[in-house]
Amino acid sequence: MKKYFTCFLLLAIVANISAQKNFTITKEELKDKIMGGWAGQTIGVTFGGPYEFRFNGSFIQDYQPLVWKDGLLKDNMVNNAGLYDDLYMDLTFVDVFERYGFDAPVDSFANAFAHAGYMLWHANQAARYNILNGIKAPQSGYWMNNPHADDIDYQIESDFAGLMSPGMPNAASAISDKIGHIMNYGDGWYGGVFIGAMYTQAFISNNMNEIINEALKTIPKQSKFYNCIADVIKWHKQYPNDWHQTWFELQKKWSEDIACGDGVFNTFDIDSKINSAYVVLGLLYGNGDYTKTLEITARCGQDADCNPSSVGGILGTMLGYKKIPAYWKMGLKDVEDMDFKYTTMSLNKTYDISFKHALQNVQRNGGSVNSDNVTIKLQSPEAVKFEQGFTGMYPIEQDNFSHENINDISFDFEGTGFILRGEARRLKDNSAEHDFEAELYIDGEKTETAKLPTNFTIRRYELFWKYRLENKKHTVRIKILNPTNEAEINTWDYIIYSDKPVTK
Repeated sequence: MKKYFTCFLLLAIVANISAQKNFTITKEELKDKIMGGWAGQTIGVTFGGPYEFRFNGSFIQDYQPLVWKDGLLKDNMVNNAGLYDDLYMDLTFVDVFERYGFDAPVDSFANAFAHAGYMLWHANQAARYNILNGIKAPQSGYWMNNPHADDIDYQIESDFAGLMSPGMPNAASAISDKIGHIMNYGDGWYGGVFIGAMYTQAFISNNMNEIINEALKTIPKQSKFYNCIADVIKWHKQYPNDWHQTWFELQKKWSEDIACGDGVFNTFDIDSKINSAYVVLGLLYGNGDYTKTLEITARCGQDADCNPSSVGGILGTMLGYKKIPAYWKMGLKDVEDMDFKYTTMSLNKTYDISFKHALQNVQRNGGSVNSDNVTIKLQSPEAVKFEQGFTGMYPIEQDNFSHENINDISFDFEGTGFILRGEARRLKDNSAEHDFEAELYIDGEKTETAKLPTNFTIRRYELFWKYRLENKKHTVRIKILNPTNEAEINTWDYIIYSDKPVTK
C-alpha cells in the first residue's frame, strides 16, 4: 500500500510540475498588463522628474510633499522631452523589432539610437560615440571602451524586453544580451537583465516577493549586483516596517561608485547596483500599493525619475492598466496619442505594437495563441553569464586641471589609469560645429587619435581615459591637431586609479 501511495504522490508531483509549465491568459488581460507597463513607466518618470539627482546621498524627507497633478504629463511631454530618455530609447528598440523582425542584427539596434536626434548621457552617449567612430557592439559597451559601463542606462530602457516576454525570463535575457551590451557591461548590463526579468514575472504573479526573487535568479550569484539586491531582500525581512533603515544599510555597503567620472569622489551615483536596489526597496516596502511604491522609490533619491519609472512599469504590469489608480492616470488620456519627441511612437501605438510582439514571442518560445487566449510556455529563470567590469581598479585621487582653449597640454600622475574630463565647445551659439582631432600620448608614446566633437548629440563624454597601465609614474600629453578660432577644448580635472586602495 505504501508503495502505491508513493507512486501516486510522485505522479501528482509530476502532474503539478507539468501544469505549471503552461500559463493561460486572455488576450484582453495580456494587453491590459502590457498597457499597464508602458503607462506605468510614463507616469513614474513624470512623477519623479523634479527630483532627479536633486537628492544625492540623502533621501527626501517624509515631510516634503511630492507633487502629482492633472496636466503634469502633457506639460512634460511638450516642454521637457529629455525627461523621457528611458522611454524614447525603449521605443527605438521596439521600432527596430517592428521594422526588421525578431532576428534583426545587433547593428540595426545600435545604429538606430546612434543616429537618432535625441540627447543621451553616460553609457548611452559613450556607446553612441563609439558606434559612430567605428567601435561596434558589444565592444561599444565594454568597460575598457566605455567608462560608464556600470551605469544605469540599459536598466532604464530594458522594459521592452520584459514586456514582450511574458512569463519568459530567459527569452528576455536573450534580448538583453544582444541589445544591453551595446551600451553596458557587467553590473550595468545586469541591471537591465534584472528589470526585464521582473516584468516577465509580473505577468504571472501577484506576489511582489516572488517576482523579485524569481527575477534575481537570472543574475549570477558571484556578481556584486546579485549580492546588492540580495542584501535589500535580507534587510527588508530584518526591518519590515522601516524602509529608511534599509536605505541606510544600502548607503553603508553599496553606495560606492568607482567608474563614472561624475560619481567618483562625489555624492552623485548613477551606478546600476544602487539604483536597482532602490527599485527593489520601493517594490518591497510599497507592498503592492501604487502610491506608496512610487513615493518610497522617489524618496530614495539619486536617479529619482528613472527608478519610479521602473517600479511604475513593473507594478503597472502586475496590476494591469485598468487597476492603476485613477489618481495616477490623471491626464494620461491627453497624451496617449502624442508621439514621444524624436520618435513616431505614441503610447497608444506602443500598446498595440508591444502586444503584437508579445504574441509573436510567446509563439516563438513554444506557446500558442487562439482567438481569445494566450498560452505561455513558462520558463524557469536561468542565470546569464558572469562578467564584472572595472576589476582591480581603485580611485585614489581627483586633481583639478582647469584649462581653457588647450592646444598642447600635459600632466603627470602615479597609478594604473586615469580619466581626463572636459569638453569641446563652440565659442558662440552661431559658430559652426567643429570636430577636433586630438592625440593622446602616454609616456611619450602615441596611444590614440580621437575626434572631440563640439556637437552635444555626438560628443565624447570624457576627453580621454586609459586603464590597466603599469603602476608607476606616467606623463599624459594631449595635442590638438586642428585648432580653430570658432571653438575650444577645455579641461576640468582628472581622476587617478591604482591597483590597490588607499591605505588609511
